[in-house]
Amino acid sequence: MDTFNKFTGQNKTQNANASSGQGSGGVGGLFNNAMGGGATGEKKEDPLDKGVDMFQQHVLKQGPQTNESAMEQAKDERISDAIRSGWKKATGSNFPVADK
Repeated sequence: MDTFNKFTGQNKTQNANASSGQGSGGVGGLFNNAMGGGATGEKKEDPLDKGVDMFQQHVLKQGPQTNESAMEQAKDERISDAIRSGWKKATGSNFPVADK
């Protein structure tokens, strides 16, 4: 453990997350939350978006989806939009769950 880690009590993973903007703190965390990411953005997801998150977490084993970055949430939204579009083309009706 280097001097910085001894002083802050952080490990290398925590340092990497903080410097990459993946953590919830610091300037990166504030920017991420302002762009719709983080736990605040998760609260605004519709049930289909939450289903995409569950699939990613449990089937694809991508880890917890409870505090995603704004970019990850935008990707999930594109996936759910594609599902809605496919549903509409296949059935001729809107997807049963409304988009938020």
